[in-house]
Formats: sequence, structure tokens, C-alpha cells
Amino acid sequence: MLLNVVRVLCAHLIRLPGDPGADYPAGMKARILCMPVAAMLGGCGGGDGGDGGFAAERERMVERQLAARGIECARVLDAMRAVPRHEFVPDELRAAAYRDRPLPIGHDQTISQPYIVAFMTEQLAVSPGDRVLEIGTGSGYQAAVLAELAGHVHTIEIVEPLADSAAAVLEHLGYENITVMAGDGYRGWPEHAPFDSIMVTAAPERIPEPLVDQLREGGRMVIPVGPVGGVQELKVLRKEEGGMIRESVMPVRFVPMTGGP
Repeated sequence: MLLNVVRVLCAHLIRLPGDPGADYPAGMKARILCMPVAAMLGGCGGGDGGDGGFAAERERMVERQLAARGIECARVLDAMRAVPRHEFVPDELRAAAYRDRPLPIGHDQTISQPYIVAFMTEQLAVSPGDRVLEIGTGSGYQAAVLAELAGHVHTIEIVEPLADSAAAVLEHLGYENITVMAGDGYRGWPEHAPFDSIMVTAAPERIPEPLVDQLREGGRMVIPVGPVGGVQELKVLRKEEGGMIRESVMPVRFVPMTGGP
């Protein structure tokens, strides 16, 4: 299955020649760009070759920022080792890519601090083969980390230039199990629901009901919730017997979720 880049142009659904058959929301026009496998650069993560020495920085990041602070899941640590974070930041910030802080990526958005990416990923408890929905693609880095662990990642970004740039980076790195859509993540992606896991990387003031509805029974959601400009709570939700078990796990500060009602 090739990486599908979906651009939402607010018109009716069309299918282009070569469409692999995915369904997209009614009321949206989807343009699908597929690269031949031979044109892709390697498998997921792109490997360590030719990354300008960043592999050593990635290893230090994993050991000093993640493992030393309590990230224990070996699969998550391996995913953080595999994904070339420097590919997801502006060129002028590549030297800072593995530092212990968030970085700006344009359009008033950021790529999260490595520890937060790893912590949220560990809390999501993704299993091989899971279908994951991510709200807030941003740079595409979190989607790449999730793709190292899951069967397929569907990710939605409301800022179309960011969706386009993230899709281009993911395509360049050879990810074959990520679908990027430019659109309003508050409403989720019902045509592909239910999802085994949902990751939200922007903070709404309350948990969007469409996302709850699209989480399968037994599934997990990790989401920051709280006021714009204030301290939010990172919550882990588990759907059991039709209800939601909610746990607050740490205070955080994320950019606000836009879109919605």
C-alpha cells in the first residue's frame, strides 16, 4: 500500500485513475498522489545511511532524554531511534533537531519536544497492525513515529501547507503506511473509523465527541485538553462498555485545536 496524499478542496468526491480504493469524506474532493515503489527512498524510517552524523545525536536523545526519564517501552525507544527528526524541521534548525525542546515549524505551529512525543506514544500503547488516527499532523514527525509501530496511520492537518510539506517529507522517507489529509481534525475521519487508537497533538477545550465516537471498543485516545494559552492536562482515555475511562497523566502546553463547531 503506497502513501496516499489527500488534499481536501471542498467539492464532491472524485476518483482518479490508479485510486487504490480508499474512501474519503462526502463533500470533499480528494486528489491522490502515489509514487512508484522504486522511486521511494528505502523503507520506514529511511535508515541511518547518509544522515550526516545525526544517528549519534538520535542515540544520545534516546538514552539521555527518553530512557533516563522513564520511557521504558523498547518498541517506542526503537521508533524514536529510527525516525530522522532532523528531516522534519526547517533547514536552519536542523542543528537543534535533537535538543530537549520543541521547535517552530511555521504557521504558528511547533514540533513537540522529543520526550513529549515518546511519552504520548508510549501512553497510546500501539500494537502492530493497529489503525491509528492522528489529529494535528504538523511536521509529520509524530505520524512517522506512530507508523513505525502501527499497521496504518491516518493523519489530519487543518493547515494545508503543513499537510503538503509533511506528506512530501514522509513520501521522501519512504513511508508506505501513512495517509495525510488536509482538513478539520475535530470531526475525525468517520469513513475509516473505528480506530484502534487516536492521538491528538493540539489542545481542544473539551474532548471532541466525534473522536470518541470513532474510537473502537477497547481503544485508547491520548489528548491534551484545556484553555487556550493556559496549562492543559494530557489525558488518556480508554473506551470500555460504551463509556470512557479518563486519566490525567501530566500538565502540558500545546497549541490550541482549531476548527470544530
